[in-house]
Amino acid sequence: METASVLLLISRAVMLLCSVCLLVRCLRSMLRERYDPETWAFLRVGGETLPVTHWENLLGSSRGADLRLTLPEVRRFHAVLRRGDAGDWRVYDVFARGGVRVNGAPVGRDGLPVKSGDLISLNRQGLRFVEADAAKREKLEAGRLPAGRRISPALTLLELTVFQLFLLVQHALSAAPQVLPAITLAFSLLILLEWSCYNAMRVIGRSGFEVETLAFYLTSLGFSVVASSAPEEMYKQALLALLAVVLFLLCGVWLRSLKRTEQMRLPVALAALVLLGLNLVFGREINGARNWIILGGFSIQPSELVKAAYVYVSASTLDRLFRRGNLFGFIAFSALCVGALALLGDFGTALIFFVSFLIIAFIRSGSIATVFLALAGAGMAGMLAVSVKPHIARRFASWGRAWADRWGTGYQQTRAMSAAAAGGLFGKGAGAGWLHDLRLNAAANTDLVFGLVCEELGLLIALCAMAAVLILVFFALRSARNGRSAYYAIASCAAMTMLLFQMGLNVFGSIDLLPFTGVPFPFVSKGGSSLLCCWMLMAFIKGADNRKDASFAVRPGLKLFRGKQEAGA
Repeated sequence: METASVLLLISRAVMLLCSVCLLVRCLRSMLRERYDPETWAFLRVGGETLPVTHWENLLGSSRGADLRLTLPEVRRFHAVLRRGDAGDWRVYDVFARGGVRVNGAPVGRDGLPVKSGDLISLNRQGLRFVEADAAKREKLEAGRLPAGRRISPALTLLELTVFQLFLLVQHALSAAPQVLPAITLAFSLLILLEWSCYNAMRVIGRSGFEVETLAFYLTSLGFSVVASSAPEEMYKQALLALLAVVLFLLCGVWLRSLKRTEQMRLPVALAALVLLGLNLVFGREINGARNWIILGGFSIQPSELVKAAYVYVSASTLDRLFRRGNLFGFIAFSALCVGALALLGDFGTALIFFVSFLIIAFIRSGSIATVFLALAGAGMAGMLAVSVKPHIARRFASWGRAWADRWGTGYQQTRAMSAAAAGGLFGKGAGAGWLHDLRLNAAANTDLVFGLVCEELGLLIALCAMAAVLILVFFALRSARNGRSAYYAIASCAAMTMLLFQMGLNVFGSIDLLPFTGVPFPFVSKGGSSLLCCWMLMAFIKGADNRKDASFAVRPGLKLFRGKQEAGA
C-alpha cells in the first residue's frame, strides 16, 4: 500500500477518534456537572426565610416567580430585586403599579436601594432583606468545583490540536504545491490562536474552556472548507479568525457590566439599522439577495453582523422586562430588521430573525404583552410572505422534488447529495473531493457546505460538527434555567436559537428535507461576516455560564460578598 494511502487511513481514524473524545469530554463537563445554587441574600417573611439565588429575582405569587410569595396582598408579578455590578441591591416596582416600598419610602421608576436589614413592603406584606454573610458565602464558594476540573481542558485542547494536524496532513496529500505553504501557515496560526486564547483565559482566572474548544473545532472545519475551495484565501481566513476571537473576548469583557450593556442598547440598535440601511442602498445582489457590500476587494454581509446586534438589543434585564416602552421598542426593532431583510430578498436570514423573535417573545411575554407580541409576530410573518420573490418561490416549488429537475431548480441539492453519498462514512480526504470546485457549484463552500464536509471528511465527521452545535444549544438551555440575570438567559437562548435554526436550514436544505434557503452552517461555511457573528454569539453563551470561574459575567478577583450579617435559616 502506498504511503499516501496509509497516511490517509491513519488520519481518518485519528480525526474521528479525536472528534468523538473531544465531544464526549465537553459534553461531560458542560452538561453533567452538578449545579449548586448561589445564595446571595435572604428574604424573611413571617417565620420563613427564602434564599435569593440570582442577581435578578422576580417577586410575586406566580409559579414563574423566582421568589414565590403566596400571600393575599402580593400580585402575580409584583417587584424585582436586582443586584448591581458592584454588589449593591435595588428593588423595582413591576409595571409601576405602586404598592412597593422600602422602609416606608415608595419605589419609583428607577427603583430604590436596599441594604441588609431593610424592610421591603409589597402592599401590606413586609419582607426583611438580609445579605448573605460574607465569610460564609466565600467559604461555600471556595468549596465549589471550578468549571472544567472534571476533565482537563488542556488535554481536550490537545485532542483538538491533533485533529487539526491530521486534517492538515490530508490537505498536504491533495493540495497543489503552490498553495500548501499558505494552508500550512493558516492552520499553524489557528493552533497558535487557540492556545493563546486558552492561556489568556487562565490569566484572567477562567477555568472553563469547553465553549471555546467547540467553537475552535467548528472553525477548523471551516478552515478545511476554505483550503479545499479557495486555498488562495487562507491568509485572509486566518486573519478573520484572529479578529473573530478578539471580538469574542471584547464582547465578553463588555458583558461583565449589565449597566454598561443596558446603556449601549439604543446605540447598538441604531448602528444595526444603519448597517441594514446601507445594505439597502449600496448592496450588491448575489443569487437573488442584495445582502452584500463590496469594499476594497472585501465583501461584507451586514445581516450577519446584525444578528449579534439583534441578540444584544433584544435581551433585557428583569427590571426593564415588564416596561411597556421597552417591550414596544423590542417589537419595533424586530419588525424593522425583518422588514429590511425582506426588502433585501434575504429570505433565509429573515426567517432566522423571525424565529429568534418568537423565542425571545416567548421568554419575555407576560399578561397583556403576549397579545401584542402575537400580533407583531403575525405582522412579520405577513411581511415574510410578501417578500417571497420568484427565485425563492422556485426553491419552494422544488422542495422535496430536487431529483425531478436535477439540471434546473434541483441542481445544487442533487450535487450536494451525490457528493455526500460518494464520501461515505469516512470521506475521500480533505481536498480530494469534487464538490469544492466552484465552477461546478458556486455555493459549495457556503450554502451546501454540509455536502462538501460529508464528501471530503465523511458523514461521521459531519455529524460530529452537528453534535458540537447541539452541545452548545443544550448547554445554553441548561445555563439559562439557572442564570444569574435575565439578560444573560435571554441572550444565550437567542444566540442558541440562531445557531440551531441556521444549522438546521443549512443541513436539511442541502439534502432537500427543507426548502433551500441559502444560509451558512455556523463557523463551517466560508464567509468572514458569518464567522465574526458566530464568535460574538459565543460571548453570550459564555456569559450565561453559571459554573464557578467560567462566566464572563463575573470579574475575576472581585469581592462579591459585602454583607456582614448572617441569615440563620
